[in-house]
Amino acid sequence: MSSVIELKSINKYYKLREGRLHALKNIDLTIEQGDFLMIMGKSGSGKTTLLNLLGFLDSFEEGNYIFNGEDVTHLNENQRSELRNNYMGFIFQQFHLIESLTIGQNVELPLVYKGNVSHKDRLNLTEKYLDIVGLLNKKNQRPTELSGGQQQRIAIARALINDPYVIFADEPTGALDSETGEDIMNILKKLNEEKKTIIMVTHDEDLTKYANKVIRIKDGVMSKVELRCQ
Repeated sequence: MSSVIELKSINKYYKLREGRLHALKNIDLTIEQGDFLMIMGKSGSGKTTLLNLLGFLDSFEEGNYIFNGEDVTHLNENQRSELRNNYMGFIFQQFHLIESLTIGQNVELPLVYKGNVSHKDRLNLTEKYLDIVGLLNKKNQRPTELSGGQQQRIAIARALINDPYVIFADEPTGALDSETGEDIMNILKKLNEEKKTIIMVTHDEDLTKYANKVIRIKDGVMSKVELRCQ
């Protein structure tokens, strides 16, 4: 398999009033196409910082980031934004749907930002991905009219609509009951079986059964990659 992401000796710091916090320490990580990687750790361990760094939502001070074979360490913010829009999809614990927009408009949004997709194609793709998550019939409703599980399905459709190389998920089941959370994990697992690369942050040990690789972070230090049988 070819690697999608390589991190080499990454160090991340946060400025504090007195000195600085060493949030990530000498991170070396290779993520291959089709991996389902779980990032585990307690609150404050650095797991979400690592996810944000991988998804170009945060920067770092030392080390190198190789994405799809290219060194992207020194991209400016516009270049990082373009890369995110073209190659990455994001799913968050709190859904981040825009309440003033319909479900269809929420899902369509990444294609609007992309700017080079016709209105007809945007509508067709919106319906395609709403159908994949089983909520095409909710297209004209508002987020507040849906359950938490349905809103997370909408967030997954939105993450998929630009056909990303990598899907990032930050505690995607954290706000859901166990049964609904299992439904969401089964959707992600099916996407992974279709060769989508998924990188997910969680504190729930039970969810590691869905992954083929697990890493653990404590005080900014990453453990050796644990390989799981699929």
